[in-house]
Amino acid sequence: MSEASRGLTGSAWDVEHLLSDALRPIEPPERLSGRFEDTLAAVTQAAAEELSNWAEELSESELRALRDPRNWVRPVVALGAGGAAAGALVVLELRRRGRRQAQGGLRSLVGRVRP
Repeated sequence: MSEASRGLTGSAWDVEHLLSDALRPIEPPERLSGRFEDTLAAVTQAAAEELSNWAEELSESELRALRDPRNWVRPVVALGAGGAAAGALVVLELRRRGRRQAQGGLRSLVGRVRP
């Protein structure tokens, strides 16, 4: 092997190592996910309260006016925001449970492999 090919291989190895270090996945801090979940829960609660207040404020004439789709903006926005936040909370909880089961599975597998 020539000097040039050795140097190229060595520099390629360094670049690979640097890229693997730079692209290594990291877990966000635990308090970040807690704050995110709190925010999603607050959005869900606020949307539910908005819908509740809106429904309580309706008079007989407003109920008749609901036949016009232009009056559906407020409840549709509240349902959309609340539904998206609630869905995100469900996804976060499923991911958390999946990680716990995966970690437990690895630990039990290691325990079985080691005598």
